[in-house]
Amino acid sequence: MPQWFLDGGPVMWVILGCSIFGLGIFLERLLTLRRDKILPRKFLIALEDLLSDQKISEAETLCKQNASPVANIVYAGVKRHKKPREQIKEGIEEVGKQEVLSLSKYIGALGTIAHISPLLGLLGTVLGMTEVFQVITSEGVGNAQSLAGGISKALITTVAGLVVAIPTLVAYRYLSARVKEFVTEIESQALKLMDLVLGD
Repeated sequence: MPQWFLDGGPVMWVILGCSIFGLGIFLERLLTLRRDKILPRKFLIALEDLLSDQKISEAETLCKQNASPVANIVYAGVKRHKKPREQIKEGIEEVGKQEVLSLSKYIGALGTIAHISPLLGLLGTVLGMTEVFQVITSEGVGNAQSLAGGISKALITTVAGLVVAIPTLVAYRYLSARVKEFVTEIESQALKLMDLVLGD
């Protein structure tokens, strides 16, 4: 480890852990929240053709074979096609909530990291300044090297906390917006396809 990292004290290890964890979440969500996995174009075209021709059983089979969120939501409606509209809507909404939770998985943790990282930096600052005051108490203000060490620790942890927090917050906002965008599109597609099922 670089000396500047070690000079920051034990808080630096916690900040490093947060940065690794946050990066892992961001990359995992980036791979998961891809349009071809959430709203597969070929599947939607094929499903729309089947529902337009009122081939309900074939549409159910197609939905079962596809693991995308939109397929799961549409399947919840298609399998209830003989029931009243209100029951179909309830089924879609219930599965929709589950899919939204799945899409949003871990994003809350990313937001938590973005918020606690500056606080960890502040904790390191307080510990560093405490060290400075202890040196002043025992040695007076004449030992510049000892004072500089404590101040250095305070500054390093503050910077490290902010360096982790800023990109993590940007990543959190980006992924949250991406999930909202997908949820809106999924709802739109599901309603469009259900209108075909009901013959509206």
